[in-house]
Amino acid sequence: MEHVTLLIAIVIVTALAFDFTNGFHDTANAMATTISTGAMAPKAAVAMSAVLNLVGAFLSVEVARTISGGIIDEEAGIQPEVIFAGLVGAIVWNLLTWLAGLPSSSSHALFGGLIGATVASIGLGAVNGDAVVTKVLIPAVAAPLVAGVAATLATRLTYRITRDADEQATAGGYRAGQIASAALVSLAHGTNDAQKTMGVMTLALIAGGSLAPGADPPLWVITSAGVAIALGTYLGGWRIIRTMGKGLTDIRPPQGFAAQTSAATTILASSHMGFALSTTQVCSGAVMGSGLGRRGGVVRWSTARRMVAAWFLTLPAAGLVGALAALLAERGDWGVAAVAVLLVAASAAIWQRSRRRPVDHSNVNDVESDVDEVNGSTAIGEPIQLVIPAPASASTPASASPSSPPSEP
Repeated sequence: MEHVTLLIAIVIVTALAFDFTNGFHDTANAMATTISTGAMAPKAAVAMSAVLNLVGAFLSVEVARTISGGIIDEEAGIQPEVIFAGLVGAIVWNLLTWLAGLPSSSSHALFGGLIGATVASIGLGAVNGDAVVTKVLIPAVAAPLVAGVAATLATRLTYRITRDADEQATAGGYRAGQIASAALVSLAHGTNDAQKTMGVMTLALIAGGSLAPGADPPLWVITSAGVAIALGTYLGGWRIIRTMGKGLTDIRPPQGFAAQTSAATTILASSHMGFALSTTQVCSGAVMGSGLGRRGGVVRWSTARRMVAAWFLTLPAAGLVGALAALLAERGDWGVAAVAVLLVAASAAIWQRSRRRPVDHSNVNDVESDVDEVNGSTAIGEPIQLVIPAPASASTPASASPSSPPSEP
């Protein structure tokens, strides 16, 4: 292992903490539809997803290269405390959106935190604007649209092919297809999201002089990042799973299969090209597309609008927290310690707030209430919400809640 100073060690531990939050924040991407349709029991689903996240972390380093040498200029003099501050911004936003049950982008939280901290410390010149546009912003807009259109077409094709088949006869096939496609999404998630933490850790090692600029992540970095995201995935982000599985549309097995297959294809293709896209946005787009693809299907646009608003807020909000943390961390050792204490205190407060209305594997498929037709709000997932109001004129009739699948033993 390369020589690691105390400050770099703090950065690496914080990066792994972010990776852990990324795991439970984004479990819904792979498993929400599988759990909501009853194709797998909740605990078994997150266990399978965790294992495949770990495997996926070893399959590629293209996205890690984008993070370590693409978004931030690694030769601009960035210091480890700046990377630490960026991670703080990403973690705080991840926890806040998890509390609200909003499937926001962990990827964009990371980018926002790093960019905000870098700008506050060094200036805009240290940010590679072209890389941000081509490898972050364009995929952020294009990927969910591509996945949504693909899921819509796949859902319509699936129903057309099986329109004369007996529903009971095809149930077993769709169940197997959902499990297989969920496994593919989990593998794809590992190839994309785990690498983002690898890239940050590699950037910290380069900033501290432990690695040469342009170096690939060492094996211990790959392994630790894979284990951290797998552990977070196994914990299960039940609040966001409830929103993705029940809050956007009423998903049936054919839709779940189509959505997951479309999302996995989009994520794997992007990982191969080195695009550090948001798996959350891709999977959310695919779920909404599957709702549009079924005749009589309903997309709950009030939930979707609030979710998209959170996507737009993620980069600037995480960037603001990262910038403030950087200004404090650069004061010296006491500044770094103060930022660490504030991060722990904020995390503890959010966790304590979440215990008031816990959501876990035993109640993840319970729908507390449907869409509120009066003000466009929803209580699906968690009553604590970020202040992201929906337009008052928008009102989408809520469909009747589907019967819950068999509960886990």
